[in-house]
Amino acid sequence: MSADQFIVGCVQLCPGEDRDANLARVVDGVRSAKDQGAALVALPEYATFLHASGAAMRANADEEASDPSLPKLQKLAIDQKVWLLVGSLALNGPEGRLVNRSYLLSPSGDVVASYDKIHMFDATLKNGRVIRESSAYAPGGRAVVARTPWACIGMSVCYDARFPQLYRALAQGGAEVLAVPAAFTRQTGTLHWKALLQARAIENGAFIIAPATCGEHPGGHQTYGHAMIIDPNGQILAEAGEASEVICAPIDLGQVALARSRIPSLSHDRIFELAHAG
Repeated sequence: MSADQFIVGCVQLCPGEDRDANLARVVDGVRSAKDQGAALVALPEYATFLHASGAAMRANADEEASDPSLPKLQKLAIDQKVWLLVGSLALNGPEGRLVNRSYLLSPSGDVVASYDKIHMFDATLKNGRVIRESSAYAPGGRAVVARTPWACIGMSVCYDARFPQLYRALAQGGAEVLAVPAAFTRQTGTLHWKALLQARAIENGAFIIAPATCGEHPGGHQTYGHAMIIDPNGQILAEAGEASEVICAPIDLGQVALARSRIPSLSHDRIFELAHAG
């Protein structure tokens, strides 16, 4: 492959409350992606621990310096000689709340970048279940573009997908690949997941890599799965189902340049006023 081409892998998992078991599945998934030629492997949100209860998430969270998962994931990146996108870890944050933090690790195990999820999922599902992420998590306030040997990656997490202005800023800041690791609920996933990801790809002329959790999780939580890799024209290159799976696809950054040259909308933003009439 040329210098602007590489293979990306997305690992789809069904994490629960057994951290060691979750990490073992992560290792298997990363090894599978590496065996398929992936140079960059992406894990979903909450890959190492997931419970529907905010209290359970808090009880199992640590400070970043003492989190048991991150060193093991760093060693995994070293052992497999891959760039590893850690979808997110729930860590102790400010004022008694958690942060939902994503990491990009180099093949030497270094933390190249970290990103705290900005947008909090406060919603009422159609079955009446109320989710108030903001009650347990402190939102981040910084968008992040991280450089790899092939591409600049814009970092995001799950609910961020509903906020196009974030991805616009990432793309205008140089991101050619947009990462959307997620634990999308099954109810919202069936309605919006695919459309949101394709829209973010098309709007920004960027590749989307979206590893996902799937299945049933402790506390009655259900996530949608359907991890996806999407090209800058919104075409799905690879899609998982609703069970644990590893998907891979080639990334050709020439497609980003071509899409953006044909429709250079990233340079066409206009300042405007909002008027109310009638």
